[in-house]
Amino acid sequence: MKILIVNGPSLNFLGVRETEVYGKTTYKELIHQIEKYAHGKKIKTEFYQSNSEGDIIDKLQEAYIIQVDGIIINPGAYAHYSYAIRDAIQSINIKTVEVHLTDIYNREDFRKVSVTAPVCEKCIVGKGIDGYIEAIQYLCK
Repeated sequence: MKILIVNGPSLNFLGVRETEVYGKTTYKELIHQIEKYAHGKKIKTEFYQSNSEGDIIDKLQEAYIIQVDGIIINPGAYAHYSYAIRDAIQSINIKTVEVHLTDIYNREDFRKVSVTAPVCEKCIVGKGIDGYIEAIQYLCK
């Protein structure tokens, strides 16, 4: 099984930005922990992070072309307003799980709505890195 893990804006700044909200784990450490888990389960992972909406859409479309088995996406702030990313997820017809490190439903009002979640099979919030692990487990069912 091959899983593409797409991370959106500012995820590359984990461990730097708002550590009281997102914690001190760096993006590199996040990747390492997910890779370690996936490797133990013999799951191939590819990681992609971009601060640009169009680049994320290009990567999702590429996933369709190369036929990945599943996608985990943390669209970051794009979850709250990017209908373009929503349309891309919907169009590729690949089992997709949305993940958010924090509980978006218990944050600022503008974060409480995810426009991308309805086109994903599952949305996992507020579990930190463990949310990515849960998403892998879900995709492997």
